[in-house]
Amino acid sequence: MSKYDVAVIGSGPGGYVAAIRCAQLGMKTAIIEKYPTLGGTCLNVGCIPSKALLDSSHHYHDAVEHFEEHGIDIPGDIKVNLEQMMKRKSSVVSQTCDGVKFLMDKNKIDVIQGVGSFEDKTHIKIENAEGETQTIEAKNIIIATGSKPSNLPFIDLDKERVITSTEALKLKEIPKHMIVIGGGVIGLELGQVYKRLGAEVSVVEFMDSIIPTMDSALARELSKVLKKQGVKFYVKHKVKAVERKGDEVIVKADDKKDNEVELKGDYCLVSVGRRPFTDGLNAEAAGVELDDKGRVKVNDHLQTNTANIYAIGDVVRGAMLAHKAEEEGTFVAETIAGQKPHIDYNLIPGVVYTWPEVAAVGKTEEELKEAGVKYKEGKFPMRALGRSRASGDIDGFVKILADEKTDEVLGVHMIGARTADLIAEAVTAMEFRASAEDISRMSHAHPTFAEAVKEAALAATDNRPLHI
Repeated sequence: MSKYDVAVIGSGPGGYVAAIRCAQLGMKTAIIEKYPTLGGTCLNVGCIPSKALLDSSHHYHDAVEHFEEHGIDIPGDIKVNLEQMMKRKSSVVSQTCDGVKFLMDKNKIDVIQGVGSFEDKTHIKIENAEGETQTIEAKNIIIATGSKPSNLPFIDLDKERVITSTEALKLKEIPKHMIVIGGGVIGLELGQVYKRLGAEVSVVEFMDSIIPTMDSALARELSKVLKKQGVKFYVKHKVKAVERKGDEVIVKADDKKDNEVELKGDYCLVSVGRRPFTDGLNAEAAGVELDDKGRVKVNDHLQTNTANIYAIGDVVRGAMLAHKAEEEGTFVAETIAGQKPHIDYNLIPGVVYTWPEVAAVGKTEEELKEAGVKYKEGKFPMRALGRSRASGDIDGFVKILADEKTDEVLGVHMIGARTADLIAEAVTAMEFRASAEDISRMSHAHPTFAEAVKEAALAATDNRPLHI
C-alpha cells in the first residue's frame, strides 16, 4: 500500500494547486481524479472552454459589426464555422489540461485515476474505469471534489435540447432561439456567445435583476448593454414548467403579477447555479460532516470535524470561484506545513466575462446601506476615456465606495473593457488598506482603461475627476 503525507481528491484549480503547494513544501503528495484529464470543471467544462468560445464569438461579432468602421473591408459574407470554433476550444482545453499534467510531473506528484472514496479517516479506496481498485494511506487528506450544475426539480435535463452549461459548450449547431433559465454569470456568458453567433436569446430570471449578487448599478448597466445587443430579459419571472416537444422546448413562467408567460425555443439552457459534489465520496466513513446544502462543513482553517481532513473550493461554503479554490488550496497546504496563512474572503474578486466585462471586489452599495456604514461614492464613465474612444469600448464605468470618514476603499465595482484584469488593482489597493486618495495620487499610464480607476478615486476623494 502506497503511503503519502497528503492525498488530494479532485484535480480542479483548488485540488491541483493544493497538491503543487504541498509538494513544494516537501510533502509526498498524491492527487486522485476520476476523469481521464486533469483540471476539473474549470479547465474541462467551465472557465477555460467558455472563455475560448467567448473570445471566438467576440472576433466574429467584431468582424460583422465593427470592422468596416475601422477601415477593414472583407469581400463576401462573413460566416461562422461552428465546427472549427469548437475544435479550437477543444484544443485550448487540451493544452491547458496537459499543462496541469506537466506540473504534476514536475513536482513529482503521483496522479491516480479513478473515483476516490473514504474507507476511514486515513485510507482512500480508488476504483478506476475498469473496476480495478487500490487503497492508499495518507496522513492528511484534502477534499476538492468541486460542484455540478444544479437543476429545478420539475425540469427533465435530457442534455440534448434541455441542457446545462456542459452541453452548451459543445453544441453542433447554432440555436435559433436559446432560452436561458437564470441570469447569473454562466447563463449570461453562454447566452452572449450564441447571441453573437446569430441565435435569439431570452433570459428568464427569478430575482428582480440579473447578476443579483453584485452591485445593482452593475446589473442595470449590463442589462442595458445586453438589451442593445438584442438579448431579451424576463426578470421577476418564476419558471414553473419546461417541456420538450420534438425539437421545440416550451418554457412557462409566472411574471410578478402571476400572469403566465410562455416562451418557445429550440434549446433551453438551465443555468440556476451549481451544487457541491460529494457523490460517492463516502464521507461518513471518515466521520466527515456535511451541512444541509450538501457542503462539507469546515472551520476557519478549512478543517473538517475530522482533524486530518480538509476541504476546499466549491464543495465548501462561499462563492464558487476557481481563484477562491486556488487560494484555499494554498492556504490548506501551508496550514498542514505549520505555517500561518490567511485569506480575506472580502477581497476575492468576482467577474462576469461578458463584453463588456463586469468585475467587483469588496462591499456592494446595498451591503453598506444594510450595515449602516456611512460611505461616499466616486464614479467615472468609460466613455470619457481616450482609450475607450480609440477602441470603441465606451460602455460602462468604474465605481469606488470609500468610508466617509477614513476614506478607506470599501468596494470597487466596474463594468467595461478589460475590467476582469483591472479589478486586480482594486484588490491590491484594498489588501493594503488604501484610501481613495492613495489611488488618486498614483500615476496611471495614458491612454489606458485603468485611468478610469484613478478618475473614480478622484471622484470619491473630493469629487474632482479631471476628465468629466
